[in-house]
Amino acid sequence: MKLSAVSLGILLLVFGNLSASLSDVAVKLLDGEVHPFQYMFLRQILSLVIILPLWLSQAKPKRAVGSWKINTIRAYLVLAGSSMLLVALTYLPLATANALFYAAPLLMIPLSMLLLGEHPSKSKVIATAIGFIGILIVLRPTQFHWAAIAALGTATTLALYNVLVRKLPESQSVATTLFWTCVLSLPVATPLAWYFWQPISMENLGLIAASALFTLGYQGCVVMAYRQSETHQIGLAEYSGLIFVAIFGWVWFNESLDALTLFGILLIILPMMPKPRRKHLTTMNSETFTLNIESNNRKSPLQ
Repeated sequence: MKLSAVSLGILLLVFGNLSASLSDVAVKLLDGEVHPFQYMFLRQILSLVIILPLWLSQAKPKRAVGSWKINTIRAYLVLAGSSMLLVALTYLPLATANALFYAAPLLMIPLSMLLLGEHPSKSKVIATAIGFIGILIVLRPTQFHWAAIAALGTATTLALYNVLVRKLPESQSVATTLFWTCVLSLPVATPLAWYFWQPISMENLGLIAASALFTLGYQGCVVMAYRQSETHQIGLAEYSGLIFVAIFGWVWFNESLDALTLFGILLIILPMMPKPRRKHLTTMNSETFTLNIESNNRKSPLQ
């Protein structure tokens, strides 16, 4: 059965967020040993090496930049978001950092209205607000860290980056979009990296390469997804990455998830689900939550 444009867009975003979550794991494994500007430069260079053969394989008209202005803005957004992401992931748990990253879909609603003239339905706005409540539950004010400001900065750049996709020419391929994003970022990234350069191990270089590869996977999925449908129709699927980072944080970094955090994640992913299944899942999780209270605050099985 052929998928609708909205369903395909959501599926692409889910795969993209899996790739982004793996990139976050690679960045966190750097453990602050690489300067943000150095990381930013190396990741863009490695991304360019990966995407160059795909760009060259296209006909010459397909390789054109399309829109210098939009591609340049998106390139600078990548640089700013990458450096702030490194800071956030170094000092915050994966799930906590990503809870703030996933404020991006919430920010995309007003941005899509302002920049694209889109008109999301009332139900989409309410669903997004529910997701944001889940983000606040996961974060919790008592766990606030100064690096959360960097995470919020990443969310803002990510929201703008995604919304501006729809300002690019429809005929521009994913490879061309990613290629020019990398190229146009280098005039700024290169001098900053040169000034703050420090020795780097092969292990850390490998982690940056992995981050670059997985980030390209995310960016490619985003470009394809947001060309399938309007931003407000599929933006909620960005929240799926929080499920992945919660699992990866537990497996790789022994980051525990308590019942309240799991409840917050539930609020984040619930609006994405089809309505018939959503009703069923709400009933199931209400019963589960009641049982957990009656069991005298038993720990989550993931802890």
